[in-house]
Amino acid sequence: MADIEVDYCVVGAGFAGLTAALRVKQAGQSVALLEARDRIGGRTFTEVRDDGSWIDRGGAWVGPGQDRIYALMDEFGVKTYKQYTDGEAMMVVDGKQYRYQGTIPLTMSPWAAANLGAVFVELGEMCKTIPLEAPWEAKKAAKWDSISLAKWLGDNTLSKPAHDLLETAIAGCYTSAASEVSMLFVLYQMASGGGPGFVLGVKGGAQDSRPVGGMGAIYRPMAAEIGDSLHLSQPVREIAQDGDGVTVRSAEMSVRARRAIVAVPLAIASQIRYEPMLPMDRSFLHQRMPSGAIFKIAVLYDEPFWRADGLSGQSAAPESPATITVDAGTDTGRPGVLCVIVEGPVARRLGRLSEAERKKAVLDDLTARFGSKAASPVDYIEQNWSVERYSGGGMLSHAPTGVLTQFGYTLREPCGRIHWAGTESSSVMCGWVDGAVRSGERAAREVTERDGALSLARPQ
Repeated sequence: MADIEVDYCVVGAGFAGLTAALRVKQAGQSVALLEARDRIGGRTFTEVRDDGSWIDRGGAWVGPGQDRIYALMDEFGVKTYKQYTDGEAMMVVDGKQYRYQGTIPLTMSPWAAANLGAVFVELGEMCKTIPLEAPWEAKKAAKWDSISLAKWLGDNTLSKPAHDLLETAIAGCYTSAASEVSMLFVLYQMASGGGPGFVLGVKGGAQDSRPVGGMGAIYRPMAAEIGDSLHLSQPVREIAQDGDGVTVRSAEMSVRARRAIVAVPLAIASQIRYEPMLPMDRSFLHQRMPSGAIFKIAVLYDEPFWRADGLSGQSAAPESPATITVDAGTDTGRPGVLCVIVEGPVARRLGRLSEAERKKAVLDDLTARFGSKAASPVDYIEQNWSVERYSGGGMLSHAPTGVLTQFGYTLREPCGRIHWAGTESSSVMCGWVDGAVRSGERAAREVTERDGALSLARPQ
């Protein structure tokens, strides 16, 4: 077993851990970054193809207000390009297609469209009442934490088409059934991004732009700057702390450091043995904030034929095998890429099919939606995050009812010499890559400031 001694040890090389390790190193401190996988990026994963094009198998978008990921991109010279939005989007409800532009499909029945608009307004007003640093202190926190998103939608959405679309769009953010997610958590997560318009929006919203080269164009130069301090294929099994420091152990390494930053999904953090045991409420938080199920499928064509048909590539069909589609082409527009996102219960059902059955179901859906050209892709790339051992499921851990008001206060609170990072711990842009970056910078400041180390070179 290799024994090394550094100032700080970071566990997990997703964007939170990479950022924390980078900022610690830039502050003049030595660091060891241990990653369980044989790759970096965590819940982002960019595959570069032989023709130079790329596929983002995980997180892919950036948008207005996400200042820290943009600052990181500026630091490493990564440009952005706008998400393709020209043409009409499509909703499929009860087998009927509705084409529209904007956020709300006004081509549906006036009643359904009005109901959608009213719910958007109500959600926005509720979000304004959430204190981002402590959502459990909201005036109606106890009430909203006692009900699920499904309950709230059932009570407030009177049109069935509007209800089905909202449930798909909102619950999909948490890759779980609406019945599994606390309404308080939904409001907190939405508020952290500025409200429902940003969370569910494309142009000017959470899917406004993409990095040229994919997320890997950002995380690869970060890893290069961290250099030999990065250690892959090192699943951390134990973190022991005492009065002088911490010892972080994998099967092949033992790292002695002043402090540790744990930057892995909450469900995965519970797989690490802590000595002494973590405080009860933090330990229970790990047990109570699970991830969900999600497939992210890239369907490639020689060209984005839907654009010539006047379509943006964006579509939604609740409960279908191709629930959501987005044009995921590169900045050059070639090849044509339809990104298919399937989440929650539908993703779990899809996961029970064979690979061939799953592919047929998805392509049949795309053909019904976009025409015969969709039936013959040049490639089909499937990423099932539900079975990623070191992700634990979907892109964001969620809080079921009762969790935030009971255990939420432990999200960012250090446990002795153990500090926490990860997008779920960010009070701004919780759930996005930007939130992960913010959490890594916060954790890096915490450890260096507590030990009186040099101030960070690039404070938030």
